Order: sequence, then C-alpha cells, then structure tokens
Amino acid sequence: MKIGCPTEIKPQEFRVGLTPNAAREAVNHGHQVVVQTGAGIGSGFPDSDYIAAGATMLDTAAEVFATADMIVKVKEPQAGERKMLREGQLLFTYLHLAPDPDQTHDLLASGCTAIAYETVTDNRGGLPLLAPMSEVAGRLAPQVGAWTLQKANGGRGVLMGGVPGVGPARVVVIGGGVVGTHAAKIAAGMGADVTVLDRSLARLRYLDDVFGGTFKNSYASAGNTIELVQQADMVIGAVLIPGAAAPKLVSRAQLSEMKPGAAIVDVAIDQGGCFETSHATTHQDPIYEVDGIMHYCVANMPGAVARTSTIALGNATMPFMLALADKGWRQACEEDEHLLNGLNVHAGKLTYYAVGKALGIDVLAPGLALKT
Repeated sequence: MKIGCPTEIKPQEFRVGLTPNAAREAVNHGHQVVVQTGAGIGSGFPDSDYIAAGATMLDTAAEVFATADMIVKVKEPQAGERKMLREGQLLFTYLHLAPDPDQTHDLLASGCTAIAYETVTDNRGGLPLLAPMSEVAGRLAPQVGAWTLQKANGGRGVLMGGVPGVGPARVVVIGGGVVGTHAAKIAAGMGADVTVLDRSLARLRYLDDVFGGTFKNSYASAGNTIELVQQADMVIGAVLIPGAAAPKLVSRAQLSEMKPGAAIVDVAIDQGGCFETSHATTHQDPIYEVDGIMHYCVANMPGAVARTSTIALGNATMPFMLALADKGWRQACEEDEHLLNGLNVHAGKLTYYAVGKALGIDVLAPGLALKT
C-alpha cells in the first residue's frame, strides 16, 4: 500500500501524522511511504529523518493525496484537503464530525473511506487513539487556564497556588475521564483547590480511592454543578460522549452567576464544547470574553506541544495504521471490531450512529459497510 502524510494546515497545528519511526515500520512491512516536504518540521523531525527511514518526500499536498492509497493525518481534513480526497481512498485521522456538517458532507461526497481516531475502541471500553491527546490536553488545561486567569489577559488575577495568607484558586473540572483526571492532577499539583464532577459513582469511587486527598470529587447533578461553577475561579470542561456532540452543561444565563474574570477552558470544543458560549479559537488568538467570563477554546490544544503530542499519538496509532496497510481496511476491520468502531464514512454513506443523530443523516451499519 502507498501511505501518504501531508503537512497539517490547520492554524498553528505543528503535529504530523507519521513519525519517522512509523514511516520506517511501514517501509519494513513492504509499503511505500510518501511524506510532504517539511511535514515534520513543527514536531522536530527534519526531512532527512524520513528519508533515512525509507520514505519519499513530495513537494506538495496535492502530490501526496494523488499518490497515496491511505492518507494519515492528525487533524480533520480542511476544506482544500477534502477536495483532494477521491473515491476508494482511505483516510485515517481525527474527524470530530458531529459538530461539523460541512466536513461530513464533503467526506460523503468524496466517496472515501474515513476511519476516525476518536471512535476506535479497545476491549476495556476505552478510546486508545483519543487517550494520548486527552492526556496532553488535560495536562495543558490548568496551564493555559492559569495564563487566562492573569489580569493582563482579562482574568481575575488569581494565582493557582495562592501564597501564605492568601487562598489558592478554586478549580472545578466537569468530567472525571481521561482529560478530567489529568487536568485535576496538574491543577492540584499547582496548589489549586480542585473539585472533579462526574455522574458515574463508580468513577467517583475510583478517583477517591486513587487520589484521596489530592483533589475532591462530587456528583454532577445540575444544581451541584452550577453551585460549584459559581464559586470557581476556573472551570475546565472535560466531558466526552464518544463521537457525539458535547452536551451544553453551562448556559449563557448562568455565566452572570460566575465570578467576574473567571476562566473557562473548554477541552470538549472539538466536539462542539460543553458551554453554551463556547466557540473554537486558535493558538494565535486563544481567548475571548463573554459577559465578563474569559473563554479559552482552542480546538487543537495538543498542537502547542507538538513534539510530545506527535510521539504520543504515533505510539498509539502505528499498530492500527500497519494493520490497515497490511490487510486492507476491510479485512482489518473484519478482524478487529474495535477498529471497525472507528469507521465513520464509507462510499458516500455515514456509518457512525452518534454523528448521524447529531446531524440528522441516515446511517449505514458498519457491518453492512464492509459488504458494500
């Protein structure tokens, strides 16, 4: 198979879909790898590393898309990239289709087969290709939130850990999954007073058993959530419904009940955000104010630490990428139901129920797509 990796073009996205190590593995499996010139520079991988791994460098994205049977990326294909996809081509990347009807319709029109990192599962009920970036985003969230809280950025001017005689920042994390757990660990490590909210009592028990007094936890009833949000200096949105649009947990009307200058960090923004007032921003212009509350809603947070993120993502995606290349997507998905769960689009049909529900599009069962 010919595997292609173009340069990411989303604003301030410095990650790359294939590391040189992944390229070497693919070449050793007998595949041809083509990489766009300069694709790895933002992550610290010069073209020479790919050439040494046996890859061929191509000057333009158009050449990569025209040459490759499978395109491996990080972020969802942008409008110009979607025009280069063709019928029968395999796309393997993050998609986040539920809040993005334009991308969804373009992928359907292209006739490609698209497997989304964020909906591939494992036998423990986890999301193994989303987890590494969730870990990165969770650990980044208190860091960028602390910056947003600084007075020069419009925040309350509150120091995360306080100082002797002055209490620490109050941080509320909505969601106790991978993002929320890592966010809480880092925020508590910075000295903040942290509370994690979740609706799963089993998850709350786990957090209490493992982290004990490191941070607090509480049940995420609507009333309890708003009460804690009103008291918070920083609120981190870390809610995920796999493949579906994020639920709106804090309304605009409720912003007026928050402390002036409080910071919201919406890590769920890739799936539409879990605050009514959230809209996607970029690393170049990351924050905005609504009703006195500062919002940080960068849709590709891990891109800020591109080298760490690229290596972590590559470690997770490489076995699946090799399975797709070695066996073809049909056989690979037939043999691995967890990889089949990643199938979102095939031959003009949507194949992921949560996306279809969010966008009002009919869905073809993934098992039937294998036969199409």
